[in-house]
Amino acid sequence: MHIKKSCFIIFTSLLTLVFFAGCAGLEFAPKKGVWMYPKELVQADKAVSSAEKAGKKKECPAEFGEAKAATDKAYDIYLGCKIKEGIDMAKDAAKKTNTLCPKHPKVLAKFTLTINFDFDKAKIRKSDKEQLRKAIEFIKKYPSKKIMLEGHTDSVGSERYNLKLSLKRADTTKKYLAKTGGVDTMRIAVQGLGEERPVASNKTKAGRAQNRRVDILILE
Repeated sequence: MHIKKSCFIIFTSLLTLVFFAGCAGLEFAPKKGVWMYPKELVQADKAVSSAEKAGKKKECPAEFGEAKAATDKAYDIYLGCKIKEGIDMAKDAAKKTNTLCPKHPKVLAKFTLTINFDFDKAKIRKSDKEQLRKAIEFIKKYPSKKIMLEGHTDSVGSERYNLKLSLKRADTTKKYLAKTGGVDTMRIAVQGLGEERPVASNKTKAGRAQNRRVDILILE
């Protein structure tokens, strides 16, 4: 702990000296008690801000959260005296942020039956296997089309936790379709949308049950 603190003090002092000496290669962008940073870190931070202003946080919350976390980690690595590693990480984070929420192909068909899950679970229930059998039959009508599985949750729990749980539900469904229905996993993409797209009210037990689901989309 003492070593990290000393490293930070030395690092901050050096940056201050560089600032007064001309700051070649650094930009004025105060953050975490430091005035100057390499342009790569500043650009990564700006990319996150621009993405949030553009509505990417709501459009693809899971991916946005990952990009922001990667940017924050780049700063932490950099301030931990791992200069090159932090800069390289910032470059990757900026690239990831700038490609958030790619446009998905047009939805050709949507399987209206949904796969429900018990509260806080991602396990397929026996009662849903008949629905899944129908889903497999439906998918087989489009043998050359890509499939998107969208996982969802109710509003109980934190937003971050629900994003992970919804993705896990989509992935569980993908494995079931592959193992039981023989659907090629290369055709299936998964996405976790958390609690963002409810189909019923989260104020009732029945409504929350409907929101714990996976939607199956056939893509154009």
